[in-house]
Amino acid sequence: MKLKKIFITPIRGYQYISRMLPANCRYYPTCSEYAKWQFEFNSAHKALLHTTARILRCNQLFAGGIDYPVVVYTPPKGWLLRNPNGFYGKMKLIYWLVPKESTYYYVIKDFDGTYTPNTT
Repeated sequence: MKLKKIFITPIRGYQYISRMLPANCRYYPTCSEYAKWQFEFNSAHKALLHTTARILRCNQLFAGGIDYPVVVYTPPKGWLLRNPNGFYGKMKLIYWLVPKESTYYYVIKDFDGTYTPNTT
């Protein structure tokens, strides 16, 4: 079992239970969704640190708002050269990585789950 699944499983259990309660998180995405995304993209110690800081900010002293997780990502070298003919059709997307700085990216969830490239 992967170490990430050990952390993500209780978060998913909490999310299942919290659907029955009224929404009261001050941020978007919610703190539990933020934690899940952090554990999916970062190492466990970094994700735990960022999640703890986020939960400590989730109170009346902070305004709240939109706070997407920021992760470090380096694209593999030559990734554009792997499929020289391009991609035609549909592919399943879970997250978008939106550049913030050189190797830092915002993680944004794709709720539709499909992406059709423009082939014109």
